[in-house]
Amino acid sequence: MSYSFSVTAANKAAAKLAVAARFDEVIGAQPIHARDRELAIANANAAIDMLTDDDTMHVMVSLGGSVGWREPLTDACDNQLTAASISASAWLVATPS
Repeated sequence: MSYSFSVTAANKAAAKLAVAARFDEVIGAQPIHARDRELAIANANAAIDMLTDDDTMHVMVSLGGSVGWREPLTDACDNQLTAASISASAWLVATPS
């Protein structure tokens, strides 16, 4: 099961909050992703942290990933994962006018 999204925020701290909020929306639609939430957000935060601080720019973050498993998916989402992927990118973008 996979996800992919982008967020844009006024600064690095706001970008981290936006990523976490958007990931929680992913979990609402795909509960299995509660399993990779912490690692995915940590990956995005690491990319954000690499950026320089620039009050004249916004921060855009793109996050995507997937998990796989063998057994039928249950409501409890306690399946053993057999595959995982996390990809995060972050960059400074012009402040919207």
